[in-house]
Amino acid sequence: MPDSTSLPVREAGEPFEFGPGTLVDVFLQGVRRNPDRKALTVRQPDGQWRSWTAGEVADRVQRISVALRQAGLEPGDHVAILSHTRMEWALADWACIMSGLVVVTVYQTLPADQVLYILRDAGVRAIFVEDGDQLAKVLQVHDRLENLSRVFVFDPPADDHGTEHAGLRVRSLAQLERSGRAGAVPRDDWLEAAQTVAPEDTATVIYTSGTTADPKGVILSHYNLFTNTIAASMVLPITESDTALSWLPLSHAFERLAGHYLMWYSGAEICYAESVTTVARDMVETHPTFVIGVPRLYEKFYDAVLEAVREGGAAKQAVFRVAKWVGDRRAARRLAGKPVGRLLDGAYGVAHRLVFQKLHERTGGRVRFFLSGAAPLSAEIARFFYSGGLVVLEGYGLTETSPVTNVNSPQDPRFGTVGPPVAGTEIRIAADGEILIRGPQVMQGYFGRPAETREVLSEDGWFRTGDIGELDVDGYLRITDRKKNLLVTAAGKNIAPQPIEELIARSPFVDQTVLLGDRRKFPLALVVPSFQAYKVAFPGRPITVDDMEPLADHPKLQKLMDDEVFGRVVSCARHERPKRVLLVGRPFTVEGGELTPTLKVKRRVIEQQYADRIEEIYRLAEADGEPRA
Repeated sequence: MPDSTSLPVREAGEPFEFGPGTLVDVFLQGVRRNPDRKALTVRQPDGQWRSWTAGEVADRVQRISVALRQAGLEPGDHVAILSHTRMEWALADWACIMSGLVVVTVYQTLPADQVLYILRDAGVRAIFVEDGDQLAKVLQVHDRLENLSRVFVFDPPADDHGTEHAGLRVRSLAQLERSGRAGAVPRDDWLEAAQTVAPEDTATVIYTSGTTADPKGVILSHYNLFTNTIAASMVLPITESDTALSWLPLSHAFERLAGHYLMWYSGAEICYAESVTTVARDMVETHPTFVIGVPRLYEKFYDAVLEAVREGGAAKQAVFRVAKWVGDRRAARRLAGKPVGRLLDGAYGVAHRLVFQKLHERTGGRVRFFLSGAAPLSAEIARFFYSGGLVVLEGYGLTETSPVTNVNSPQDPRFGTVGPPVAGTEIRIAADGEILIRGPQVMQGYFGRPAETREVLSEDGWFRTGDIGELDVDGYLRITDRKKNLLVTAAGKNIAPQPIEELIARSPFVDQTVLLGDRRKFPLALVVPSFQAYKVAFPGRPITVDDMEPLADHPKLQKLMDDEVFGRVVSCARHERPKRVLLVGRPFTVEGGELTPTLKVKRRVIEQQYADRIEEIYRLAEADGEPRA
């Protein structure tokens, strides 16, 4: 890590003095705002949504917290949560925080061997699990976990009685709450104990996704997360009148900070989606004003609109083109701070009724703004939403930065950037283009890995992100790629794959794509065609999902995808353009090992899976001479 004297002057942000504080203070602030406000809302089996007030949540958190102490857990002990996003996840997290326990998050999609790795590496003493399936993972490996002694199940089997498995005590969350009630501790005594937590105490250990190596546990203190909550609240105008839909994994720092701590601190109501697959329905039913998502969510909305237009005939397509033109003109004037004008405003009203209103209805009709993170958002999609009257604010951060370092504000969003730094955050761009961060949200280090901590964290607090980016004159940050993703051709020319992949992925015929070609003469695009591509390549032929893999190497589909991909990258430099397209009929998935739990592509895994086909492409290209441009 270079010292500060070797860094270029280009930087953004400045120090900001935060007062001392902890997540205990965040929790208490959320209760004191209004104990009677709707705080957490869940869809019931009958389809109705039930809400718990902030005061009711505080009572439940106290009972669980007291019971954890009665179970022998002491401040500083590590307790894991293995579950998808739901209200019980939040209750368990707050109970651990109010008990001085350290929360270790585990994605529910991980197989048993990876769960074992995290629980053993972190020295977990107890774990909350969602249901019987997650319990089975723990029971499968618990004989190799010397520290683990207790399991608490959110949705236990029908027989709700505590059991024991070779020294591992298993109880339901309901039992835990009942025991906390039976041994009730006065509220004042409980609060006094909770407030002994210090800002420098560890609040959580979050394991990185591990795209290229074993996951590392990121140590975040109470002060890290407290200051990041405050900094985010200074940019995002969340109030008690807001309703948020929570559906991203709470195991990830992004949802946990923005969809959990920030919402609670600001007094917003949090509605929990029933599952990832029901987000569209739950959005319509809960009418959120604020939604946190990843680019894939907005891409799906965008693609659904375009698909409906394509299938709507010439008249509908003409109406859409005019509405989009009007929306773009109005958006451009608003972003430039210029008056819209009565004529354009009137035309937009018509465009809204004919086209954009449907998009608003699909998102519940009340969204004030969306927040996008975890991966790059296409500027084209962000502009489309803005033209339709929906603002998508892109932000940036890493698990190691708690996570928020940058976010666009509703008042001045700049599409294609992740916004200026939040309060207290300093940003520098190193000589090689790498983004460096310093601020109160930067992690304490990697758990049990001092050498790896020193590789990314300097003595004076600068964190090396591994991302490549640039700052504009106003301090807005633009991410161009991951440093480790950069491809270097055989001729020594650098290629940042992310912008090229974004160009290709915007095609309605492309579901997923990865650019490969490190140390090769030219790059190639590995592409998963969309269902729409098959329909176009084989008109009149009934196509099902089962047909996609067998047809992936058909010449008709290859011709369609070659033309589409090569047409999309004409604006790239010649050495950046993929010269071959390798089609894959099966999508990349978490279960298949090609994606991390946060949906990041594992390039090395994909390259290994298709190594034979990749080698064949390069061998044939060599035999053919000059590759196709």
